Amino acid sequence: MTIRKKFSEIFPGWWLNIVTGLYSGLGHGFYGYGVSVLFKPLSIDLGLNRAGTAWATGIGRLQGSAEAPITGWLSDRFGPRWVIVAGTFIAASGLLLMYFIRSSWAYYLVWGVVTAIGMNLALTIAVDKALTDWFIRKRGLALGIRFVIIGGCGVIVLPIISWLVTTYDWRVTCLIWSVVMFTGVPMMWRFVKQKRPEYYGLLPDGVKVESEERMDLDTMIGRGVEYAAEFDETEFTLRQALKTPAYWLITISWIFAMVVAGAINTHCIPLLTDMGIDENVASGMMAMMVFFTIPARFAAGVLADRVRKDRLQFLVAGTFVLQALGIGIFLLHQSVVTVYVFLVLYGFGSGGPAPLRLTIGGRYFGRKAFASIQGTSMVLTAPVALLSPVYAGWVYDNTGDYIPAFTTFVVMVLIAAVLMSLMRPPKPPEQVTDIRKFL
Repeated sequence: MTIRKKFSEIFPGWWLNIVTGLYSGLGHGFYGYGVSVLFKPLSIDLGLNRAGTAWATGIGRLQGSAEAPITGWLSDRFGPRWVIVAGTFIAASGLLLMYFIRSSWAYYLVWGVVTAIGMNLALTIAVDKALTDWFIRKRGLALGIRFVIIGGCGVIVLPIISWLVTTYDWRVTCLIWSVVMFTGVPMMWRFVKQKRPEYYGLLPDGVKVESEERMDLDTMIGRGVEYAAEFDETEFTLRQALKTPAYWLITISWIFAMVVAGAINTHCIPLLTDMGIDENVASGMMAMMVFFTIPARFAAGVLADRVRKDRLQFLVAGTFVLQALGIGIFLLHQSVVTVYVFLVLYGFGSGGPAPLRLTIGGRYFGRKAFASIQGTSMVLTAPVALLSPVYAGWVYDNTGDYIPAFTTFVVMVLIAAVLMSLMRPPKPPEQVTDIRKFL
């Protein structure tokens, strides 16, 4: 058997997982974590204070939440491929434009709007939709592997970004990264499928299908529904999901958790350099934090496939408690030692929620309206997404310290843990509609 034939026999869902994980890692690594490296040089160059610099990140998170329902609807209605490809091109174009900005308004427009639109279209809900469609029994594992790839990229790209900024400047760094993202356009087109595997004569997870069954689309779709039912997965429409307590508890707990994630990812390196730590060392320490998300991401994915769906919420709550513990230890005594303890515990705690939340979304509400349900949930996080990094910057500008903001974060993430623990799986809807009708 030739190598080419061996590769062709690999389930397409795994290629989808690897490629989207790689470019999600490169994109999120730069836009989500790398912004902390760019933060001080960019603020000095444009003459902005910390709150003012953080506004662009807040705007990006705001519009990402605002566009989420549209992204979800487009992905459910027409398939995720075009959404992902278009988003990758827009994100790369935004990073290219960053090279030319000379004013704060241009910075807010290019980083906070153009680049953010691309990143949010390409690397969030649409990719989650694609993976959820192609995996059921192995969904947690697939998501875990994808997020491990994202975390691994984050560990690698942070020192690279720091070196580029130090050796050249932040503008050249953005220019180089735009080239990296442009290479993702043909790759996403090649490996992302427009529809569920049933439309290609396949079943989720690469389950074997008899050749005669592949000839009839209705038969394949029926087989897909039966296969999902074996794992207690029921198809909800968006309207049906909105009527369940589970949907609202997931959403509200995620709002509280987003307060912490948005601010820490933006202000981590400024916090460390304020303590007298060299910027390159600080970048390495943040990369270490991202590194510790990797085992948590994989473990969360593996466990999600093995834990009953009425127990998954406790795994998420446990990750929130780990985050609170890490921040709390740092608050008790600020030193280099407690910084490392904070980064390790926060890294472990922040790695698990993403694959677990997406697994819960699929297990609770099914595949057909997955993106619309996730997108509608995300839009409610918009005010928090905007204000979280700005709030941390404002606290620093007015007190000269991040400690008051971090105290708020501990309270917020503990509230998220309590709310998540209260969640229970929704009862199946009274009427289960055809999987092709997601609204």
